[in-house]
Order: sequence, then structure tokens, then C-alpha cells
Amino acid sequence: MGWNSWDSYGTTIDEAHFRASAAWVAEHLKPYGYEYVAIDMEWFDADPVAEGNKPNMQHAIDANGRYLPDPARFPSSADGAGFAPIAAYVHSLGLKFGIHMLQGIPKQAVAANSRIWNSDFRAKDAANQAAGCKWNPDNFDLQSTSAGQAYYNSIAQLYASWKVDLIKIDCIAAGPYKGDEIRMFHQAIVNSGRAMVLSLSPGEAPIDQTANLQRYSQQWRISNDIWDLWHSGQEYPQGVNDQFPRAAKWLSARQDGHWPDADMLPLGRLGPAPGWGKPRDTRLTHDEQRTLMNLWCIFRSPLMYGGDPAATDDWTLSLLTNRDVIGLDQQSQNTQNPMLTDALAVWTADDLTRPRMDVNHFVAVFNRLDTEQTVKLTWPQIGLPRGPYRTVDLWTKQETPGQLGISVRLAPHASILLQLFAGSE
Repeated sequence: MGWNSWDSYGTTIDEAHFRASAAWVAEHLKPYGYEYVAIDMEWFDADPVAEGNKPNMQHAIDANGRYLPDPARFPSSADGAGFAPIAAYVHSLGLKFGIHMLQGIPKQAVAANSRIWNSDFRAKDAANQAAGCKWNPDNFDLQSTSAGQAYYNSIAQLYASWKVDLIKIDCIAAGPYKGDEIRMFHQAIVNSGRAMVLSLSPGEAPIDQTANLQRYSQQWRISNDIWDLWHSGQEYPQGVNDQFPRAAKWLSARQDGHWPDADMLPLGRLGPAPGWGKPRDTRLTHDEQRTLMNLWCIFRSPLMYGGDPAATDDWTLSLLTNRDVIGLDQQSQNTQNPMLTDALAVWTADDLTRPRMDVNHFVAVFNRLDTEQTVKLTWPQIGLPRGPYRTVDLWTKQETPGQLGISVRLAPHASILLQLFAGSE
């Protein structure tokens, strides 16, 4: 759980705005369990464009071919300090610090044939100059050799010296999946001696690689970027409704400490320079925003807020700080998806946190249609014991005793999230 700069700042975040954002997260979200703040891509460029991937850029890079923070954007990084001062500030707030990186080795380092740190190899020994990221021009792929491992060792060592806690590594989980590089970077983190969360992007990662994703990373994306859309007919970006079949497919791949990732939460103010589109308030309706939160949380996805912290309004803050909904994301068990059609999705989970003899349950019902829909279901129809249950709406807090099922009329794209307590009391 945390905040990432991509949805609000794209590649343009600077030190002043990042520090202010981290302070806001510490004040407003940390009490609810949010702990990571992350700088997304191209922090090494002096003149980035918000959407990134600008060709022919000269990057800040060290003598060993490793990207460095641009000192004009991140003044505390000057004189070889790197991100260590910002990480120290984040840690002083009681938070953890994350950064983005692109897989592979900089073309700029290969052109210079830089010596790889703590090795006899040079950049050309490590690079696979016949391959690279399809949507970003900065790097070549790495060869699965000792030279390639040495380069990733050097990156992980540098980030460990900065006291980084989370690494989002991009262009590696899909398009195509680069399993050797995932394994190599995992080993580089082990070799660094510092525990750092490895987050793989973008998606959809191949589900037949689940065992390796669980072995070598802590989270991996199940889709391309999700933005403030209900549905997208394009590969990029994707919308909230597009996640229902993916979440169902990846449900069995969840494992404590290793999580399929439904992507960031494009809520609140997407600006001043979002990674896609013009600056704006999220275009998702209030119903769609709650549907996003309900699906992400019952699926138990990582939760990374994407909106501009300084511009967060009361509604958005209420979405992010509902303790009961966060508890569903962080602590529920035995999640099931008993119904999924083009019109309707139903998810259930168990609440095992309360000290009582009976297992309590969560139920989320989603209207995927563009029109209103009335849903009537008994508990056995969705795989739960007959009841009766006392139900509590986790958003409105409305309680209803003695329920033998659910009967609800949902607006287009709306949902309801209930907690069920055994007995009719």
C-alpha cells in the first residue's frame, strides 16, 4: 500500500513535489497502513515529457553505466549522493522508498562501453544489442550471462546503498515476458544484502509463469496500465471493467507475500502532468470509483494511490481510508468468484480476524452493465452457508438483520460490498 507518482506526475516529478507528497502520505494515509512512496520512470532525465519514452535523450549516468537522478530535478542527489538523501527523508517519516527502473542496460552505457562496477566486464559484454523494450528507446536487453548478472548486481548494489525499499522494474513482465532477466534481478537483490520488494510491470504477465513470478518477485501486473476508464477497446490503456476476467483468472495465484497486481488507483486529481492524457480530475464516476476499490480489495491487490496528494479531496480520501475495506484487502481469506458474466460479478471472502466461533463473510456484487440491474441471490447460490446473517454495508455502514440472501438494485457500473455476521443479531 502506498503512493506512486505516475498517475499524477508522469515522468516529471521533482524533489520538492515528491517530498511534499511523501509528507502528505505520512500525515493522511500512513495511519491506515499505507507505507510506500515511489518515484516512477525517467528520474534521470533533465527535460522529460509527462508520458515518457522520448527518443534521443541524454541521461544522467555514472561511469559504470548506471542511471543517476538528474541533479536539476533532485538537488540533494548531487555529488554522488543519489537518492540516499530522499530515502533518508522518507524513512524519517516512517515510510518506505521506491523507485522505477527499466529492464536492461542503457544504450548510452553501451555506446561508451562503460566498465561494470566490481567486475572485469564492460557494457558491451552484458548487452543484447538485438533486443530492447518495444515502447521505450533507452535500453538494450541484457544477456543471460555472467556479464549480464554482473550489471544487475551493480544496479541492486547501488539501490541498496541508497536504502531503496521497493523497485518497480518495467518492460519485463509482458510484451514479451523476460523470465531470465526477472530471475537475474531477483538474484541481484539477494546479492545486495538488502531486502527490497520487486514489482514487475507491465502486464498481463503470463499465467503459466505463476510459479516463477511467485519465486522471484513480490508482485506482478495482471494487465496493461489501468486509467480512469470503464472499458477500453485498446491494448493501452485499460479500464476498470476490463479487470474482472483478469482478476478471476489470477485469483488462485495469490500467495502471502506474493501478489498479482491490478495496477494503481487512478483516483482524485490526475495532474499536474499525468502519464496519460491531459491533467484532469478522474473521469470515473463515484459508483465506478467504489467499484474499483471493491474489486481491488476483495481481490487483495496491492493498493497504490495515483492521484496528486496535494489536490486530494474529501471524497477521494474517504475511499482510501475506509478501515473496513482496507481490512478486506489486507486480511481476508478464502476468496472466491462464484459468478462472472458480462452483466454481473460476485465475489466472496472470509473474515477470520474476529475472535468468534462462526466464520464471517464478505460479499461484493458488481453491475457490469451500462443500465440499472436488480440482483436477487440466496447465500447458497453464491457458495455461502444458508444463514441468516446480519449484513453491514462497508461504505454506508447500514446494518440489516436476519438476511437469507441479497436483493439490491444497482446503478450502472455500481457495486455493493457487505460484511456478513453469522446469526440474525
